[in-house]
Amino acid sequence: MPRDINFFGVLLPGVLPLFLLTLLLQVALDSVLNRVGAYRLSWHPALVRVCLFVCIFSALLITLYQ
Repeated sequence: MPRDINFFGVLLPGVLPLFLLTLLLQVALDSVLNRVGAYRLSWHPALVRVCLFVCIFSALLITLYQ
């Protein structure tokens, strides 16, 4: 994977596609957890959302850079 992506003369980080994929997965997982009612059981729903985002992003990075 390249370190930088050239997008019309603007250099973007190489992990940007993974970040965008993480955003899509987070939105899908968030809607599922919201419909199930899992956020009612947590103390701080926003903190759970951030932790899920970090876990998904780090899992994608580990699988990519292994």
